[in-house]
Amino acid sequence: MISMTLDYPNAVREAQRIVLASSSPRRAQLLALITKRFEIAAPKVDEGVPTGPEDLLTAARRKAEAVWPDHREAIVVGADTGVFLAGRHFGKPRDLAEAREMLGALAGRWHTVVTGVHLLSTQGREEALVETRVKFHPLSPEEIDWYLASEDVLDKAGAYAIQGRAGVFVERIEGDFFNVMGFPIATVYRLLKRLGWRPLP
Repeated sequence: MISMTLDYPNAVREAQRIVLASSSPRRAQLLALITKRFEIAAPKVDEGVPTGPEDLLTAARRKAEAVWPDHREAIVVGADTGVFLAGRHFGKPRDLAEAREMLGALAGRWHTVVTGVHLLSTQGREEALVETRVKFHPLSPEEIDWYLASEDVLDKAGAYAIQGRAGVFVERIEGDFFNVMGFPIATVYRLLKRLGWRPLP
């Protein structure tokens, strides 16, 4: 049997190229858990204001498609994450007052973190919508102020980062922990494999 890896190393390397259509350092850190072989290309798109989870999938698709023309030989990965509570979308807070209001609403209740993921390559498209349920302990105003004083939350959906100090607020989680961070790596891994990507040492 002829080994493509040995006889056509450049072809294999090109087929393995991944481009992350995101400016998020957290998504880059999480994709690095799957592979160190990827590039970053920040998409210039209007993500809009989600009214439901499906809108996150649309935004992820737009991100991948915006980057795709300059990286047609790669697998382009787009993602978008939102927080929902009782049908209301919690995006990135505009200021600390809105962040305080968001955390007060999440305190003591279940909410859902949703990420839309879209992968685009010459082999086709793959996408998924991943949901994780999170329940916060009840929070006092002092606890919320303590958290807001210790962490920058204005770039975080729902005004918190589960991998930071907000982790102490979590009473229970159902689903993919990494999805709450904004990038469900188990799902992305499976979608990459469907498009022909394979892990290399």
